[in-house]
Amino acid sequence: MKFTGRRNFLKWSGLAASGLLLPHHADARFNFPENTVLRDQGVAHIPHDPEDLHSLAFNLLKRWGDGLLAHQVSDTNFTGLYGGILCPACASVHGRSADAILPLMYLGHRTKDPKYQHAAMGLYDWMEEKVSMPDGSWVSEIVISDWTGISVFTAVMLAETLTHFGGMLDKATKHKWEERLKKAAEFLYRDFTIHTGNINYPITCSYALALIGTYFNEPKYLARGKALAHEGLQYFTPNDHLLYGEGHPEKEPTAKGCYSVDLGYNVEESLQALVLYAKLTGDQEVFDTVLRSMKAHAEFMLPDGGWDNSWGTRNFKWTYWGSRTSDGCQPGYAIMAEYDPSFYQVALHNTQLLDRCTKKGLLHGGPHYTDHGELPCVHHTFCHSKALTTLLLKSSPAKQNTAQLPRLKADDVVKEFKDIQTWLIAKGGWRGTVTAYDEEYLMKSGHASGGALTMLWHQKVGPVITASMTTYQLVENFNMQRDKDPYSVCLTPRFQLTGDQHLYTNIHDLKATVKHQEVRGDILFETFSALVDESQAPYEKTAIGCKVSYRFTADQFKITAVCDADDALPVKYMLPVISASGEKLTRVSDRELRIEKAGAVLRLVANVPFDIEPSRNGRVFNFVPGLEAVPLSFRGKKIEVLITII
Repeated sequence: MKFTGRRNFLKWSGLAASGLLLPHHADARFNFPENTVLRDQGVAHIPHDPEDLHSLAFNLLKRWGDGLLAHQVSDTNFTGLYGGILCPACASVHGRSADAILPLMYLGHRTKDPKYQHAAMGLYDWMEEKVSMPDGSWVSEIVISDWTGISVFTAVMLAETLTHFGGMLDKATKHKWEERLKKAAEFLYRDFTIHTGNINYPITCSYALALIGTYFNEPKYLARGKALAHEGLQYFTPNDHLLYGEGHPEKEPTAKGCYSVDLGYNVEESLQALVLYAKLTGDQEVFDTVLRSMKAHAEFMLPDGGWDNSWGTRNFKWTYWGSRTSDGCQPGYAIMAEYDPSFYQVALHNTQLLDRCTKKGLLHGGPHYTDHGELPCVHHTFCHSKALTTLLLKSSPAKQNTAQLPRLKADDVVKEFKDIQTWLIAKGGWRGTVTAYDEEYLMKSGHASGGALTMLWHQKVGPVITASMTTYQLVENFNMQRDKDPYSVCLTPRFQLTGDQHLYTNIHDLKATVKHQEVRGDILFETFSALVDESQAPYEKTAIGCKVSYRFTADQFKITAVCDADDALPVKYMLPVISASGEKLTRVSDRELRIEKAGAVLRLVANVPFDIEPSRNGRVFNFVPGLEAVPLSFRGKKIEVLITII
């Protein structure tokens, strides 16, 4: 195997030649009993039907399994690495690599190929040697992080593996794994409360303890799981029914009455944990609450399967398809599809997008990773492999249905989400998102606010404008990729001014206001903000106001941006337009740009000349959400930009 790309493995570059990466072989510790009970049975190779979620999920899972095996260290001479999965982007083994044990065991059962279970055994041994703690927990990383909250996810993985595939293990191995699970259960039972970490941890713990309690027939785990699940029911916002708690303080609303909500973690982790808990225990109250909340969250899925987390508290982990280190939306939405047919489309469309973002067996962190020469972090692959496995194990194959995603069928609609000060707009082929959300996470300069346009999407070309972090920063150092591109910029449209070593921008402004109205059949948004730094301080104590309007019509979109700054100040209006490197750019004039996309041309015309900021090959890239863009900038008191698709 050869590792290629801008970042290489340096001392690992000789792995293939040294025999470190070798085909996996059979192991005496396991077998494939014919009586193993699974809800999903079938042959190894299922014909690909893009409308069939289960066949698509299995084929993608198989690609990912083979991709993970290609990066697993299988030479026992490398005692510190043996069994681990080397990450091509991070040049190391992630502490949560063992999440792949469940999908690998599943693939072993489905394909009857022993290489998958051999890989799972190696991963288990690596996990116990490197990240297992005496108190029953596991740490997030070998040396960089001692966070043990992730033990809940490892415990779920181990409990699911024993539940579904315990019969594939020899007696001694099964006993060893069960004893380790008991230690983990005691840690969770003893140490987890509703305040452990962000809300995704205790919510998932409710399912973990219910699952383990069921496996061992232990009432105290079942009782504690129920208690956590019902405490979690207090964490749904009063107006929009969104799960909150992805930030601190947990229950205190902001000045605007907003709550700490992150779409990515909710749909890919917490909501599905509540679904699994409710289905396992028959808890009707939890079931009713999570069903209602899943409908609200589904409003944010774009028609191409992307999750619009352009505004979330933890959108530093946002990829266009979801969140970097959570599991995936597929199990929860597929399981609940019998109660809302559009949920099947949520799971299907997102899986199709994951498929499109998979190259050489690994899930890449956004649609334009390969265009920009970025290597994929394996975290995406082993986490989402677990989600697809859960879907295949626990959801029934569904027939094709005619339901539509909420955001696909919407037209001439503005949906306001008061609890996050965010609006979703649908007009003709356009889909837009505007936010004045004032809930910050643990850092400044995170998600956009200020009445920012954080998403503009069109049915013919996909994303046209997206947000990113206002300042890209490694909030979770080992769960995000380091940005080495000197030309990378924020992707969110904004006014900005750099002075006295601070960045002043209207998308920092947490006090911004937004209003909207219908004007002669068009949808008009008007936003009012000020240039402030990340601490909300104005430039030289002078309030510089901004008014930015967005007008949606059936066939065009218009931005009108006005800033009352003094002419002498170097204020720019920045407008990165999403475009992959392979798309042809034509600068028709100093005020018109055309971008040739698949099947359509995006035409941009301005009332003032524009510049293209310094970039590599005419594009900048941002890991949030994994897209390239043409970095346009404008100067002037009043800037008008008209975008059409021709």
